[in-house]
Amino acid sequence: MQLLRRPVARSTTSAVLPHLDTATRDAVGDLVLDWIDALAPVIASHRPPRRWTRIRRAETAARVALEDFLASVRGLEQTPQQVATMLAAGIQVPIAAGAFLLAWSGAHRDEPDADPVHVVWETLRLTSPSWITARVTTRRVEIGGATIPAGRVVFASPLLLGRFPELVPGDPSEIASFDPTRWQTHEQRPGAWLPFGAGPHMCPGRNLGIAQLTTVAQWASAFEISLSEHVSIDQSRGIAPSPCRFTVTPRRSSSP
Repeated sequence: MQLLRRPVARSTTSAVLPHLDTATRDAVGDLVLDWIDALAPVIASHRPPRRWTRIRRAETAARVALEDFLASVRGLEQTPQQVATMLAAGIQVPIAAGAFLLAWSGAHRDEPDADPVHVVWETLRLTSPSWITARVTTRRVEIGGATIPAGRVVFASPLLLGRFPELVPGDPSEIASFDPTRWQTHEQRPGAWLPFGAGPHMCPGRNLGIAQLTTVAQWASAFEISLSEHVSIDQSRGIAPSPCRFTVTPRRSSSP
């Protein structure tokens, strides 16, 4: 997570605010990271923190600092609050997904020649950082034999859908295994398990996220990544690998 923080923050900020000079872009990216860090204990709290608690004050201070800085930036097409929210979502999620990609690459060093795009799709299938999403029914519907009235909240989990044999090619008994080569067959459409949502509420950063993760996968393919310890899943805010510590050495050529 630490390795990817600033590269992802800078690339996302550049995509959302392409007119910024380098120094301003870096300042905005760092302020977004500060807000993300301050938000973490708020999100992870079992009870909503009260307004004047220490963690709530820290989150408010970080958010206001970011919004005030954005207010001084010329050329914004949205309000500072809207831009701040867009940047936070577009930075934290790719960091978590990229960390999982490196964890999977370290655990499967025997697949150095896998297509980077296939590595991205397999990472998102098994460990989608946006593991659940909510929608509201606009009319009465039947799902799996259950009748759901209009106006009800329905949850969909890309994490679970990514383990449906109907949506994933290959041997169903191996569906829980990390295997980027499964996407070479084109039997099923990558992304059918909705890692970015779908319809009018689909993630607007889909293409950017895929590009960022593909770059991480290309970088990882040039090195031997050795995990220092077993990787667990942190569920305190979304899902992220914790710990994800590894060593990196140049990949040795297989040719004489």
